[in-house]
Amino acid sequence: MDEKHKLLKKHWGYDTFRPLQEEIIESVMQGHDTLALLPTGGGKSLCYQLPALMREGVCLVVSPLIALMKDQVQQLNNRKLKASCIVSGMQGEEVSNVLTNAISGTLKFLYVSPERLRQRQFIEHFRHMKVGMIAVDEAHCISQWGYDFRPPYLQIADIRQYHPAAPVIALTATATPRVAEDICSKLLMHDCRRFQSSFVRENLAYMVLHDGDKFSRLLRIVRRVGGTGIVYMRSRSGTQHVVRFLEESGVSATYYHAGLDSRERDHRQQLWMSGGCQVMVATNAFGMGIDKPDVRFVVHMDTPESLEAYFQEAGRAGRDGKKSYAVLLCDPSDEDRLRHDLEVDFPSVKQIRNVYRALCNYYRVPVGGGADIQFNFDIEQICFNYNFAVREFYSACHFLEKEGLISIPTIEDAYSTVYIPGSRDELYRFLLNHQRLGDLLQGIMRMYPGLMDCATSIDEHKIARNRRMETSQVVNDLTQLHEMHILQYRPRPHGPQIVFTSERIDEKMICPSEANYSMLKSSAQERVEAVIGYLNNGSECRCRQLVRYFGEVDKHDCGMCDVCLRQGGQAKDVRAEVERQLRKGAVGVRQLVQMLASDGYEQVGDVVREMIDRGEVRLDNDALLHWV
Repeated sequence: MDEKHKLLKKHWGYDTFRPLQEEIIESVMQGHDTLALLPTGGGKSLCYQLPALMREGVCLVVSPLIALMKDQVQQLNNRKLKASCIVSGMQGEEVSNVLTNAISGTLKFLYVSPERLRQRQFIEHFRHMKVGMIAVDEAHCISQWGYDFRPPYLQIADIRQYHPAAPVIALTATATPRVAEDICSKLLMHDCRRFQSSFVRENLAYMVLHDGDKFSRLLRIVRRVGGTGIVYMRSRSGTQHVVRFLEESGVSATYYHAGLDSRERDHRQQLWMSGGCQVMVATNAFGMGIDKPDVRFVVHMDTPESLEAYFQEAGRAGRDGKKSYAVLLCDPSDEDRLRHDLEVDFPSVKQIRNVYRALCNYYRVPVGGGADIQFNFDIEQICFNYNFAVREFYSACHFLEKEGLISIPTIEDAYSTVYIPGSRDELYRFLLNHQRLGDLLQGIMRMYPGLMDCATSIDEHKIARNRRMETSQVVNDLTQLHEMHILQYRPRPHGPQIVFTSERIDEKMICPSEANYSMLKSSAQERVEAVIGYLNNGSECRCRQLVRYFGEVDKHDCGMCDVCLRQGGQAKDVRAEVERQLRKGAVGVRQLVQMLASDGYEQVGDVVREMIDRGEVRLDNDALLHWV
């Protein structure tokens, strides 16, 4: 067994690699810059984590998502691999400890946001690190043509000068050919090796169903398909409305969005993962890191803003290889809403500058100051004080966040941290002399490896369950340990926070290029029009439409999307399906028509009437159909 497979078995418990993983790892091991295009659930993280273990030095991982960084660090630590992250809101001492550990070689993986790469403190430490490789996650964010462009990603190319021998691996699940070219160019990737798995999901049936009554159609899909499913909504309130409807219809469901506290989110996620409820109704805050193989359907009640986002979310269905459904429900108003939201999401440059100035003034941040300072984020009060419409204000904040000037962590990104700065000898003496607090501390250290290396995210509720204590007592004990200087404990903030991730600049410096801003809006417009085109193209196989968008040519129709079911020789025999259903038992006329229509059959009513006339089926006084 070679070294790659030994590490795979030791740390991940697998005997074999998934498609393309081994080839990608080998490319990185040979020192090549590498672009990996793998679908959601394709095992992208392993493609940089495993070769990092085989190369000397720390692996710098650039990621745009705080929650994803935290999740990856926790998973690596659980595998006894030293990892840490630097995120907005960490105190100066915490950041310094992590950077020092990276220089000393204590850490193997260092996760940072692209905004961190701009800061002098990071650059000075980075120059002195022994860097084995650089991994760029969600690499489409570096492209101005990507669906989540983040200008700070461009800083990655600048830091390569300090470690020119370190190869770069860029990873993403969704990239068009133009975006892939842009990634290689912006990252200064030389002789880049590209690996792309097929975007075709042979077990996934894509459906676009036009229906003015989305709720009723959703219920038919849930009952018809059965099994576990996800329903995506764009608004938090929308998730609650759908759950209420499903529960009143006898379907077990729960909702998930970033507005719930971490304990409630964990409970709902676990309830759904364990089969305690059938349907998870969620915003796009749900799904990252979720690897439930038996999801039979993913339904979008609201039309997504891009095919990239849709493809990624729909791809969470059918990871076990069994037939599953990705259904997009739409009505005539969706096109108008998409175009309207596009305008709202791109406020004028003047509006963006006004919002930035208002934020700095509200929190009294001086020019040249404010980096990494965190405040409670009172959106309503700021909008009232400065006469902003909430939606436009939030859109401007989103743009400022992409520019790396602020960060607005959701409640799910807020967390408590613990760091044990003392020596092992000091810790041992404390454990001997303080039995109750020592037992708690040892229990926490078993749950969260690496507490002596860097500040680590913790969950007080989980600790309390594990120790059979009240959460309030855990908090009190951690606070006492903090006051005794045994550890550094920082409780999670209450309510939304805003962090100024860079020093305050003159607002006139924001988005100086009107041409660049127009190009970003034009790119977003193209993505919206691609979605609208997908909704309205009822003559071409849905799978072929999607994979072509990502630059793949598929000459074969899938045979199971809504388009294929309507067309030619691949269309199902409605008559045969009616017979199959009725041989199971009597079914109401309306129920049968709705059931088959939701599965892509057309003119069901006409066929049933013809079969009644021919005496093939019988209609009784209760409007039930029987096979004769």
